[in-house]
Formats: sequence, structure tokens, C-alpha cells
Amino acid sequence: MNILPSNNKSLYGYKEIFSNLKELFDNSRLPNKIIFSGEKGIGKSTLAYHLTNYIFSLCEENKYDFDNNCIDVNNYSYNLILKNTHPNFFFISNDADKNNIQISKVREMINFTNKSSFNNLCKIILIDNIELLNANSVNALLKIIEEPNNNIFFFLVHNNKKQILDTLKSRCIKYNLFLDSEKKKVVIDNLSFNDFYSNLNIDFKNIYNTPSNVLILNDIFKSNNIDQNISIDDFLKLIISKSLYKKDTNIRDNLSYFFELFFKKKINFLDSNDKFYYFYSYFLKKLNDYKLYNLDLESILIEFNGKLLNE
Repeated sequence: MNILPSNNKSLYGYKEIFSNLKELFDNSRLPNKIIFSGEKGIGKSTLAYHLTNYIFSLCEENKYDFDNNCIDVNNYSYNLILKNTHPNFFFISNDADKNNIQISKVREMINFTNKSSFNNLCKIILIDNIELLNANSVNALLKIIEEPNNNIFFFLVHNNKKQILDTLKSRCIKYNLFLDSEKKKVVIDNLSFNDFYSNLNIDFKNIYNTPSNVLILNDIFKSNNIDQNISIDDFLKLIISKSLYKKDTNIRDNLSYFFELFFKKKINFLDSNDKFYYFYSYFLKKLNDYKLYNLDLESILIEFNGKLLNE
């Protein structure tokens, strides 16, 4: 089972940043509009959830364990957030089948901010994937965050591979999150099991090198009894021949990554006559169209298999 940011009880790799945020909050100086920015899967949302638990658990039993950067599984606020029933917490992200965060969710959040907080404590609003806010949603959000309220904190999570509007960035304090290769390996080793990443084929390490992505890949390999030393070519042959993409949503959701891995290994970007150079754009566009227009995935994979895998 995937460890989601909301139920990830341990925080690795961000001790210094978390200490800074804790000190700011303890001294009533924590900015109430923060953007956590970094590459996908690096731990941005996990950090936001841990900061949230630290704040909420201060007046509760089973407080946040700051020395070890751990959330107590018995903590009251932690369990309410897991059930999405915490009266002072509001979470927004895009739905799995949507490319954007719907403005209706932002409007619902605005209604939440206008209500009195429970026990007069602060409210926390966590918005994941803020790069998926469209212009209307951002404008609606700006109206509420421009009105200062010391009792509401906005934690915004941003995939730095995608742009966000300057009007939003300029109104928030931005923390750029980064793990060097050594810290990244420590985090991955702590989150994965049986030396999964150490034994993983180098083909996958080219892109699957953030903690969250490694966990997803671990789930895929474990659920389908796949040896982690398999090459990307043989992996794609396997998931197509056995139709694993029909049974495993993680495989379907990550097909574009697997295609990129395959082409990264094969392609010569300096040679425009290289057939892999042509098929790189061709098949990635097909995958994108499949998601946008709900096209037949099986025909795309059969064509990919025939043209590039089974020559």
C-alpha cells in the first residue's frame, strides 16, 4: 500500500527547514501564506502535513515528536485529518480524473474560512498541486489570501516543473525543497524495504529517484511479482503481454514515465533521423491524447509493442 503524505508518520531529510518553521511558529512569526516548492515526490506535502500536526497537536495528548520528526499514531488531530473530519483543517487538490483544480473547491474553501474556528484555534488550509489552479481559481484564491488573517495559515504545495502565476508567488513566502543525492538515498532507504532501490535496474533510476516515485514503483513491482532488476524494455513487454496495465492503476498512471525511460535509453537527440527520435513525440502525444479524450489505451500499447519492442 502506498504511504500517502497524509499518513506518512515520519519526516526524513528536512530537519533544518522544519526546525526553522517550528521556531517561527513558536515565536508567532510563521508566515500565513507559504509555498513549498520542489520536484514531484520530494516530500513537500509530507512536510506540510508534519507542520500541520505540530501546530494542531501542541495542546493535545500525544504531541508531535520534534526530536525524531514523527507524528504519534494516537494523536487526535492526526486521526481526524486522516478521516477528513478535522474542524480546523481544509484540504484541496485536483480529482484523479481532472487536469485542473475545480473552482468549486476553492469556493468551498472560502466558505470554510468565513466560519468561526473550533475552540478559537488557528485554521490550516493545505492546497496540493497549486500549479493545477486555473486563472479563475487563482483569482478566487487571491481574494481570500490578500485579506490578512493571523488565525489562518495557507500551505501551498507546488511541483516546480510547472509554472504558477506571479500574482500568487508574490503574495507568499516560498520554501524551495531539495534533497541532494546522499539525503535522497537516505530517505528512499528509510521508506523502501529489502534494498529495493539498491537492486533496482539503472533504467528506472534515471527518472524514478524521488522518495514518492520509488514507493510507487516498489508497489508496482511487489504487486505484480516483478524482479526489480528487470530492464525497461522487458518491463514494458511484460506489462503489455500480460495486460498488467488493465489491472494496476499505478501502471496506467505512470505509463508516460515508463515511455520516457524507454526513449531516454534509446534515443539519440542529436540525430533527427533516428527512428526513436520520431517515435518519442509520436507516442507521448498518443498517451496525452488518451488521457485527454479517453482513447483506447490497448491499441496504443499494441502499436508501441509492434513498432518498437518486438522487432
